[in-house]
Amino acid sequence: MYDPPAYLWAITIAGTIAFAAAACAVLYSGAVRSGLGRTRAALLAGGAAVVIGGWFAATAIIAGHGWYHEPLSHGPWLPVAVAGFLGTLLALSRIPVVARALKAPGMASRLLLPHAFRVEGVVFLLYMALGHLPALFALPAGLGDITTGLAAPLVARKLARGTGRRAALRFTAFGLTDMVLALILGALTAFVLTITPSGAPITELPLALIPTAVVPLLIALHITFLQALGRAPAPTHSTAGPLLAGATPQPAAAASPASRAQ
Repeated sequence: MYDPPAYLWAITIAGTIAFAAAACAVLYSGAVRSGLGRTRAALLAGGAAVVIGGWFAATAIIAGHGWYHEPLSHGPWLPVAVAGFLGTLLALSRIPVVARALKAPGMASRLLLPHAFRVEGVVFLLYMALGHLPALFALPAGLGDITTGLAAPLVARKLARGTGRRAALRFTAFGLTDMVLALILGALTAFVLTITPSGAPITELPLALIPTAVVPLLIALHITFLQALGRAPAPTHSTAGPLLAGATPQPAAAASPASRAQ
């Protein structure tokens, strides 16, 4: 078992917490904009934090006991964890109060924002540089995540302004492909291929948090984004504004008597 330097632990743990916090903030914003009120929005976001944080803690314990490191023939714990958490998130998104928050105006652009923290993918490149992850996995996973993370706020802002639907769809296609490819290459290098170094560190702490907790959360955000984009009407004017703010658009000022007389 490889014990990485403290800074790799710090990057991975900080990134994991950032993903969870950003997702909860987006849900809070949607709840406020849907008219649930700040108190109910806070309760909803708090409940989401408990669910996400609870699984993050549980999967850390599982990884700490070495279950994910077992060969797939002894129990496919890693795929089960990924599929199970993803399925749970998608099921919870159908709860009426959650669904209402996710249907709030402007939600599509906000759902892209948590992906900005995918720059955490630099940790894969650092592991590779230290000789503890194969380039076959680390290069596409790391560079794909960094690219997605850098593009996320730019695409979200364009979409909020009403000019980025095609860019957002391309971003989502790239982001999903990146994660699916990373999962496949991670499984191959950790369990199937005999290479040195192997991909085994992704089954151990702290990296195991990424495929079992972060990746399902991000896939769920991608799917939810596509649903939100499908519901949103094609904008005819700029809707730029604070992407995470809970404020609602203000009505236009009444025309002056002079202008009405013209």
